[in-house]
Amino acid sequence: MTVEPRRVSPRKRATITDVARAAGVAASTVSRSFTNPDRVNVTTREHVLEIAAELGYTPNPMARALESGRTNTFALLVPDITNPYFAGIINGAERSAAAAGRTLVIGNTKESAATEQHLVKRLGPAVDGFVLAASRLPDDDLRKAAELNAVTLVNRATRGVSCVVADYASGTRQIVDHLASLGHRSLLVLGGPPESWSGARRWAGLQAAAELHEMKVRRFGPYSPTLSGGPAAADAALAAGATAVICHNDMLAIGVLRRLQERGVSVPEQVSVVGFDDMFGSAICTPTLTTLAERTADAGAQAIEMLGRLAYERVAEPDSLVLPTHLVVRGSTGQVA
Repeated sequence: MTVEPRRVSPRKRATITDVARAAGVAASTVSRSFTNPDRVNVTTREHVLEIAAELGYTPNPMARALESGRTNTFALLVPDITNPYFAGIINGAERSAAAAGRTLVIGNTKESAATEQHLVKRLGPAVDGFVLAASRLPDDDLRKAAELNAVTLVNRATRGVSCVVADYASGTRQIVDHLASLGHRSLLVLGGPPESWSGARRWAGLQAAAELHEMKVRRFGPYSPTLSGGPAAADAALAAGATAVICHNDMLAIGVLRRLQERGVSVPEQVSVVGFDDMFGSAICTPTLTTLAERTADAGAQAIEMLGRLAYERVAEPDSLVLPTHLVVRGSTGQVA
């Protein structure tokens, strides 16, 4: 005996026509009740909304987008979605978007300028604007993107494009002042991706601050800004005889700490280690990591607000915001032996 497969009826969402029929009004009245309530009698609108709630009806956002030319959706692109640094930006951006009644789409560019450009082109027609965090695109490509879409940058500055950045000039001075106070007379910087805008700003700031203290500063790299980049970076630092190393980010710094431990090198007694970002994990690794803290959640939230002004208020002039940084001193730095 053959058994016929049970057929399941597809779920049917309530339509605007269903609401209009049940409420005894025209479909246009239902539409205005959601999109232009001032043009509908209060009693009628309340009745329509009550019927809509009973039927489980919600307006089709795509249909509304076709009407208004707006999707009420933003895209946030980050280079590495697994890096805890970007979690702060994502959380702040999502909070700000939700408060404004907008949807946020997250994209991972995998540290690739080509992937980032592809996502910007593909998502452009479907969103009202982009927040590009630590963008790997060249300046000219960013300006072209900003001509076609509303764009706000985080952790990147390009002339003619709105941005939210950290105060690296002050932050790098704090790092060098701290290490100088511990008796270090030379610094080794373990650099990250060569196309990193923040990496270039940090290196320039560290050089300037070291000059003020008449300290020698060198840069090795590039190294992968991940835990796996730590062993090669740590080995190079040991071969150079460094007493203080400053890593591109906390991920690399924690990888360096792990490698030094493997090799029996005591931190901070033999080598002091500093990171950037104050990401989750920097306060619970062994030893705890001295690092420059950035206001990543604030940066994400401010970028969304800035993007809203660009996309909906048609602000013509690009805006920029510099957020403070502060050094968090923990167990990975100490006096020169």
